[in-house]
Amino acid sequence: MSVVFNEQEKTFTLSNGRIQYVMQLFLEGYLGHLHFGKALKHFNAKRAFYQTEREGAPNPDLHADARTFSLDVLPQEYPIYGSGDYRIPALEATLANGTTTLDLRYKSHAIFTGKKALESLPSSYVKGNEATTLEITMQEVAGDLEVVLAYTIFDDCDVITRHSRITNVGKEPIALRKAASLAIDFPSDEYDRVSLWGKHAFERNIERTPLNHGIEIASSTRGATSHQHHNFLALCPHNTDEFQGEVYASTLVWSGNFEAATEVSPYGNTRMVLGINGFDFKWMLKPGETFTTPEALLVYSDEGFNGMSQQFHYFVQEHLVRGVHQHEPRPVLVNSWEAAYMDFNEDSIVNFAKDAVKLGAELIVLDDGWFGVRDKDNCSLGDWVEINHRKLPNGIKGLCDRIHGLGAKFGLWVEPEMVSPNSNLFRAHPDWALGVPGHVRAQQRNQYVLDLSRQDVRDYIVNSICEVLGSADIDYVKWDMNRNLTDIGSVAFPAEQQQEIATRFQLGVYDIMKRITEAFPNILFESCAGGGRRFDMGIICYMPQTWTSDNTDEVCRQKIQYGTSLMFPPITMGCHVSACPNHQVGRTTPMLSRFVCAMSGSFGYEMDLGKLSEAEQQEVAGHIALYKELRNTIQFGKFYRLMSPFEGTKNETAWQFVAKDGSEVVVMYFKNVCLPQGNIRQLRLVGLDDNATYKVTKHMFSTSTAANALDYLSNYNLEGDVFGGDELMHFGLNMDKVDSDFAAYLLVFKRQ
Repeated sequence: MSVVFNEQEKTFTLSNGRIQYVMQLFLEGYLGHLHFGKALKHFNAKRAFYQTEREGAPNPDLHADARTFSLDVLPQEYPIYGSGDYRIPALEATLANGTTTLDLRYKSHAIFTGKKALESLPSSYVKGNEATTLEITMQEVAGDLEVVLAYTIFDDCDVITRHSRITNVGKEPIALRKAASLAIDFPSDEYDRVSLWGKHAFERNIERTPLNHGIEIASSTRGATSHQHHNFLALCPHNTDEFQGEVYASTLVWSGNFEAATEVSPYGNTRMVLGINGFDFKWMLKPGETFTTPEALLVYSDEGFNGMSQQFHYFVQEHLVRGVHQHEPRPVLVNSWEAAYMDFNEDSIVNFAKDAVKLGAELIVLDDGWFGVRDKDNCSLGDWVEINHRKLPNGIKGLCDRIHGLGAKFGLWVEPEMVSPNSNLFRAHPDWALGVPGHVRAQQRNQYVLDLSRQDVRDYIVNSICEVLGSADIDYVKWDMNRNLTDIGSVAFPAEQQQEIATRFQLGVYDIMKRITEAFPNILFESCAGGGRRFDMGIICYMPQTWTSDNTDEVCRQKIQYGTSLMFPPITMGCHVSACPNHQVGRTTPMLSRFVCAMSGSFGYEMDLGKLSEAEQQEVAGHIALYKELRNTIQFGKFYRLMSPFEGTKNETAWQFVAKDGSEVVVMYFKNVCLPQGNIRQLRLVGLDDNATYKVTKHMFSTSTAANALDYLSNYNLEGDVFGGDELMHFGLNMDKVDSDFAAYLLVFKRQ
């Protein structure tokens, strides 16, 4: 069973045998929500919603059970404002007559195999008949507005996607004030609310708190998903943990302003709503026009947060990431930024590359400073085709060819969405930047934001970036975006459409990304937005990996990467080793610890490897060689979180990778601060074969873990030891005694 409409019960059921989603048409065409969760063999729809009178809850006129039926308590699929439901609405609009009351009723539905792409928006895809879609058309009773609610359920994973298409079928314009992608009502309020918060260089920290009565919101008005909040929200019973209990989670395939809200009603029900942020949002919907909301992903797990993440990880890899790099191993990357910043020339970059390639690097990236007169970050953004020939006398192609001659791939940094006030582009087209009449634009990082709501601006960006990328055989692009949106206005649109510009800007981002990435399908694109400002499901549809954070300190990265892994598989995370003292927090940590943390994703270095001592270079060469050996397991295997830096001692982190075929297991364990006479951590692994044995082939640790390192090596090195799968999972593995700060340990097992 995929999607079934029961004519007698007036129910819609989506099920893949593991998860189930049930809706029902109530009298007079109201669409209610009955169940989302584990697939049930039998479901009594008649008794699923208990109706009773609630004082103060309005009753729709002419309803057969008027005193016991109210929209204020009905669990609704797409709640609206003005007809008696006082909770968070999914849709708000001002009709042509100036009123804001809406009343949506069922009109028709369609069921079909497969899935449609969303117009002008990134969305998930299917390759064959691996999904079924239900579209329910709702009509506003006055007849001027039609809403199509689209649901897709997948055969191969426990994910349901949702979006809405809102069409003006009347003769006068309608102003949309809010258009959510998803609304879902739960019958209980006995949940914890799990969200992600952060700031620049400290993104995606996990926050888990019990639900409170009233409305709680995580949102962004910064023009991007943002460092500060992520468009992810999960509800779970209080006793749910990493491997046990239920989780209901959602995120948006969207990169702009968003709102993720919950509301607990006085009657103990909970509503979750996700979508474009309604703050400062208005969309003038002209007759015949349709507004499509971003796609929402809805995941249910009854195996804790690990089960939730496994579904997200699979879905990202198989239904969002596209192109030739989808299943291709990511190269070991070395970036020039922290090594040289903007102080370089062709020869210095070639020498930088020689040192890196000698140690095993596969991709050399030239970061900012190669165009215009850009020696500082106060000029030249937008002047992309003006190559700095003082630094690169032979242009991008000359440098690219020399890097290729070393046997490495070549990559380049760009920031297409921004413009410097001190640039030829801005001097020629000052109206091309976002701005508000009568106001002086705000600068951030000495730059303005280009007005991507305009076709001419987008065409310029696409043409100039394509000219640069077409000038050489470039293998990789780091696409940066280093500021928030301010002064959100466009001279290209009339006054009544100015509150559309933030949304139109993001649609413009998708347009230029789509056109450029499709023009160069063999280039590996990595998104960066001041690090992880825009690490979301929307961008991942165009760029299969993202620079996880500007902060490369391994202690901070444990939390950043742990939080990111709730939704995103490690292969999508750019993770690099950098020099010490760390450029973001000034901390000095061992090379081994930095390596173990960074190898947990798409691995690379953010430093000048040629400046290391001979002993350090040998260590790096060994690390790179080991990563290449383990790359398939880390990038394409299953990822399991074992210990959280947000819970327990908050001083330890552990995670694990298991190869697709189960033949290899990689375990990382971190303990940040050494404690006197510290406990010996007994770590239980997961995802192994109970009946198999596993041999330790690699055991890496700091030589300062014991007073006598030689004695430690002879007595406690586990290489060659064999353990049972059941032993490792149900008894556990004694980790090393920690006698130094910032310790990290790496264990590799081979199934026998």
